[in-house]
Amino acid sequence: MAKEMIAMLLAGGQGSRLYALTQKLAKPAVPFGGKYRIIDFPLSNCVNSGIDTVGILTQYQPMVLNEYIGNGQPWDLDRLYGGVHVLPPYQKASGSDWYKGTANAIYQNIPFIERYNPEYVIILSGDQICKQDYSDFLRFHKEKGAEFSVAVMEVPWEEASRFGLMVADENDKITEFQEKPKNPKSNLASMGIYIFNWDVLKRYLIEDEADPESENDFGNNIIPSLLRDGREMYAYHFSGYWKDVGTIASLWEANMEVLDPEHSGINLFDDNWKIYSRNSGMTGHKISSEAEVENSMITDGCRIGGHVKHSVLFAGVIVEPGADVEDAVVMGGTVIKAGAVVKHCIIAENVVIGENAEVGAMPEGAENGVATVGAGVYIGDGAKIGPNAMIDHNVKDGEVEW
Repeated sequence: MAKEMIAMLLAGGQGSRLYALTQKLAKPAVPFGGKYRIIDFPLSNCVNSGIDTVGILTQYQPMVLNEYIGNGQPWDLDRLYGGVHVLPPYQKASGSDWYKGTANAIYQNIPFIERYNPEYVIILSGDQICKQDYSDFLRFHKEKGAEFSVAVMEVPWEEASRFGLMVADENDKITEFQEKPKNPKSNLASMGIYIFNWDVLKRYLIEDEADPESENDFGNNIIPSLLRDGREMYAYHFSGYWKDVGTIASLWEANMEVLDPEHSGINLFDDNWKIYSRNSGMTGHKISSEAEVENSMITDGCRIGGHVKHSVLFAGVIVEPGADVEDAVVMGGTVIKAGAVVKHCIIAENVVIGENAEVGAMPEGAENGVATVGAGVYIGDGAKIGPNAMIDHNVKDGEVEW
């Protein structure tokens, strides 16, 4: 039985700009928003949009991601026909290849797509925070008679040169594509979310793979080839919340925006468009009588005895009495001991912040950067970690890292 549209989710990115957070973790598996991981967003969008078949293309550090996805049950994707499938590179009769680019990753999985004989394929990114109705996007694609459609957002003109840009006419038909141009002709930034007619995509993937000069990339190769051949290409305007969380600053900022849904546009409390995730299995959180909590998200299993302000605490975080946490993203299982000060930073999973240590310590007049501490790191008693430090190793008692 054919599927109308299936999703192919690119989740193999290394996420090198997240430094210590992705040394042992694929970027789509990075925790976000208290109880989620980044990949929860495209998976939840799929099920909320009526897409029940998703191929997840993994490559870099896939163990945690594979374990997290499991059989897809948290997203209602544990189906007998369809459901979620993890698709790593594998050895074939012709040899074994890593995914060489975004287009090559889809090319290597043509047999998986053909199992479902879809009319349309939507290509998704596993490293964005976005709540989007893909069924509305597909409706646009059909109404335009498109062969390829790309989701775009208007960005400020002064920032346009940072993006891949679509130049479109008054009917949203794409007439030109610019990849991070010095002199942009448009401010319609590609979100990296595409809908293709499957017959068209298959043809161009095969042609691209046969070209030894190709980078096997959608932005650099497939889209320019479609334009060259005069294909029906359209830009779908998306006006909701979308953020590429590929840097420390953008990841921290997106977590902070979760605490202000009325102004930021990202509402995780929306019952009409839920974001699903795997349950931690922990007990409810406990806030002691001496604790102070202000405008923060406190998740399952947390035990709070100190002061927490404008922060996101993931499952099982412990904040001991006398500790001070502010403007911080603190991932699961971390312990912040008595007297410690943790401000304006991202702390990865299973970290220990020693007594009276300071993370994100900022002297008067210093730049307000985001300090980052990698998973499993121990910060010794009385140690000081500066506002822009990237820590992926244990820090001794009283030591200073700037």
